[in-house]
This record gives sequence, structure tokens and C-alpha cells, in this order.
Amino acid sequence: MQETRLDTARIRAARRVIDPVFLDTPLYRCEALEPGLGCTVSIKLETANPVRSFKARGTEVVASLLADHGSPAVVCASAGNLGQALAWSGRGRGLDVTVVASRFATRAKLDRIRALDARLELVDGDHEMARERAAAIARYDGIRLVEDSLDIETCEGAATIGLELVATAPSFDAVLIALGGGALATGVGHVVKALAPEVEVICVQPLGAPAMTHSWRRRRVVTTDSTNTIADGVAGRRPIPAVLDDLLLVADDAVLVQEASIIAGMRMLLDHAGLVVEPSAALGIAAILEDRDRFVGRHVVTIVCGSNVDVDAYHRWVGTAPVHGS
Repeated sequence: MQETRLDTARIRAARRVIDPVFLDTPLYRCEALEPGLGCTVSIKLETANPVRSFKARGTEVVASLLADHGSPAVVCASAGNLGQALAWSGRGRGLDVTVVASRFATRAKLDRIRALDARLELVDGDHEMARERAAAIARYDGIRLVEDSLDIETCEGAATIGLELVATAPSFDAVLIALGGGALATGVGHVVKALAPEVEVICVQPLGAPAMTHSWRRRRVVTTDSTNTIADGVAGRRPIPAVLDDLLLVADDAVLVQEASIIAGMRMLLDHAGLVVEPSAALGIAAILEDRDRFVGRHVVTIVCGSNVDVDAYHRWVGTAPVHGS
């Protein structure tokens, strides 16, 4: 495999600075999902932690480095999950954390950022506008800007998931990874291709936010003017060139799924796995639903990457959970 920006030795070292509460997350076969999907399905559950997403694996590495170097302040742009994670990691290390987000972001995510003692600044635009504002704050205040997916710590923190997959999973044929900015996909993809190259790495993105998938397919950065998806955690418009370069080396495929399939995936995870997940976390199930023939007879791992949902929106999408007889 050609070299990505990531380094497997650094990824192994990252496990030593990440709070153990975020490590060795549950990985299990979910047989209840299998009749509806037509394949063997294992879940890697990245929601059973204090910030309910995988993002703290990366922010723990960032915050540890900042604390070691006496850098007291940091800023990031976030759709919500990165901001929560950076606030959590920074609070434990005495860092002054500022998060810039769209005022249209999921309210539960914004409320949690505030609760974790971060300063929250809202912009009247989408995530790309938040990225621009965060960069401006970093320049003006002379503080560290954390750019998800571009900063290698965010990718290598996420890559520790890959170490756990290849160390503990029985043999599996494919891993389905939500694709947004690319930290999760490039991190896990790097480890899987380095240590289990026979496993197919499939990235999944909403049809309403296709920029990175189009970029992967065309092997060059493709931007979009807008996004239209409930999967706010992966709704970027401007892929980062260096991240795309890594993705081209580790991803075997990148697919787009419809909103109806994302909702169906969320409902299946609730009904058959007892999991309340945000839309981005259901992308893997959505991909199987849209192409069952591709996965027949295979063992697929899907990374359930976040569960920070707006309760009212969740009920609109998924409806009331059925009552199962005992």
C-alpha cells in the first residue's frame, strides 16, 4: 500500500493518551438485524461514552499534545460532535475551548457543548461558514485551530477503532464507514488496509451531501454549493485535498444512499438492536439496504459512530418504537 499521512506506530501510541472510557468499545454480531439485511452483521458501537460519538478518540490526542506544550486555548468548527468531544477533552486538561457552529445545528449537540464549559459561537450559515469563522478566530487570537480530518491527530485517534477491529473481530469481509470530512474513513481504512488488506473498505455518504464521494470517484476535489440531508454530521461541501489523497489510497469504494434508506436504517437499529442513533450512524445499514445482493453471504462490520439526536426530529423520522410482546 502507498503511504498515507497516517502512521501505524503513532496510532498505537495514541491509545496510550486516549482516556480508556473511549477505547475498546463493544463489537458484537447483531443477529436480529440479519434477516432484514441478508448478511452477517457486526456492530462496532462508538456511542457508549461520555460524548456519544467516536470523535473524542481524536480530540483526546489533540488535547494531550496541547496540554504537554502549554498551549491553553483551542478553537474548532463543528456540526456538534467534534465540539462536544473537544470540550470534554479540553475541560479535563484545563484548556480554553471555543467551538464555532451553525445556529441551525442540532440543538441537543449545541446544548451539550455549552454544558461542557466550552465557549460556543454560532454563525448564520452552514458548517463551511463555521470553518471559516473558526480559522479567523485562530488567526486573530493566535490560538490552535483544530481542523477535523486535516489535523492528523483526528484521523489517527479515529484509527484506533481500526486497531480494535482487526484485533478482536472474527474474520470479516467488509467494513462500512460513514464518510464526511474523512477522519473516520481514512483512519480506520489506513489500519484495515495495513493489517487486514483483504477486507473491503466501503465509505458511505448521503446522496444529499455527496462532495467527498464525487471527489473520490473523480480523483480530484469536487465541491458542492449546498447540502440537503438529515445526516448533519457528514454534510460537508468542500473536501480537503490532503484528506482526499489519503482516502484514495485506503477506500475500495464510496457509495451514496438515499434519505429514506438512512431513516430505514435508523429504524432497524432501534427495532432490532435497541440503539438510538443519529442519521450518520445509520449510513452503513442504509448501504446494505440499497444493495443487498452485494453483501449476501458476507460478514460486514458497520461502525455506529454517533447517537446525539434531537429527540423531536428523531421521533419525526423514526416514529414510535413498536411494543414487543414478552
